[in-house]
Amino acid sequence: MTGDPETVVVGAAAIDEWYAVSNIPEPDGGAFAGEVTSAFGGVGANVAVALDRLGRDVGLVSRVGDDEYGRRAREYLAETGVDASRVRVGDDPSTRSLILSAPDGERAIVTTGESFRELRLSTADREAIAAADVAFLTGYTPDAVARDVLGLVESARDPPALVFDLSGPVEELVGRGTEPETIHRLLHAADLFVAGDVAAAAYFGDEAAAVERGAAAQRARVDAGGAVPGGAEADWPRAVLTHGADGMTVIADGAVRRFEAFDVDVADATGAGDAFVAGLIDQWVAGGRDGAGADDGAGADAAGSESVADGVRFAAAVAAINCTERFAQGGLPTREAVARFLAERD
Repeated sequence: MTGDPETVVVGAAAIDEWYAVSNIPEPDGGAFAGEVTSAFGGVGANVAVALDRLGRDVGLVSRVGDDEYGRRAREYLAETGVDASRVRVGDDPSTRSLILSAPDGERAIVTTGESFRELRLSTADREAIAAADVAFLTGYTPDAVARDVLGLVESARDPPALVFDLSGPVEELVGRGTEPETIHRLLHAADLFVAGDVAAAAYFGDEAAAVERGAAAQRARVDAGGAVPGGAEADWPRAVLTHGADGMTVIADGAVRRFEAFDVDVADATGAGDAFVAGLIDQWVAGGRDGAGADDGAGADAAGSESVADGVRFAAAVAAINCTERFAQGGLPTREAVARFLAERD
C-alpha cells in the first residue's frame, strides 16, 4: 500500500489466548476448558481488519513487544490488506488477552502486557492521522495518545472525522487507557461515539442517563440550526449504545431509536462490538466509495433517518456474521457476504 490510508485506527494488535469453557464462572466458582488455543485480536486490529475485509483503505497505529506474541501479530497483519507500517516494536511484553468463551457465546476477558500501553505517536503517525478521512480511537488508547489525536483534530484545517469507542468501564481504563477528563473532550469532539452497556453505565451512571443527555444536547443543536447553545461543551455526536444480543440504541439528531440484533447461531461473541463499530464507520463516517456507504461521503450528520437505519442494519449484519465463527476475527465478512446476509433477511 502506498500513500496515507483513508482510515487510521489507533489500537492494540494482540494475540488472544482462547479457552472454550463449560461456563463463565461466578466469583469463587469454576469452569472446565475443553479446548485451549490462540487467535488474533485486539480492539484496534479487530476494527482495522474488519474495515479491510469490507474493502476499505485502512492503516493501524499500534505497538507490540519484541517477543513471540508480537512476531505472530505482525506476521498475521502482513497477510491482510491493513497498512501495518506504523505498528512498532518495543521492549515491553506484548499486549495479549485471556478469553473465556462459553458455549452460549458469552465471554470474559483479561488483558495483560505493556506494549500498547506504552505507545506514543511519532511525527509520521501524526501526519498519517491528520491526512486521513477518518481516525478511530478506543478507550484503551493511552491517555497521552488520545490527547495527541484530539489536538490534531482540534487544530487541523481539514480534520479527519473522529470515531471513539469507549470500549471498557472507566475504572478499568484508569492508569492504562483514556482518562475520564479526556473521554469528556472526546465525547464533544467526536463525529461518532459508541459504548457498550457496561462502559456506558460506568461513565454516565446508566443507559437512561446517557440517552437523555445525548438526545437533549442534539435537540438543542437541531433547534439552533447547527449552532450549539453553550458552545462545544453542549454538543454531542451521533451516538450508539450497544446491548449485545439485545440490540442497540441510536441517538441521532435528537431522536432515539432502538434496533434489534440479528438472530444467528452464535459460535463466539468475541469481537462482535468491534465488528459492529467497523460497520458503522463504513456506512456512516467513511462515506461512499464505489457505491459503498450510506452517506456518500457527506458525513454522519447528513444522513436521514432511513440512512441511520440502513447503517445500523449493515453494521449489525457485520457483527452477526462474525459471531457465527470462533475468535474475534474468525467470521469477519466481505461486503458481498453482508449483502447476501441482508438479502436473505429481506
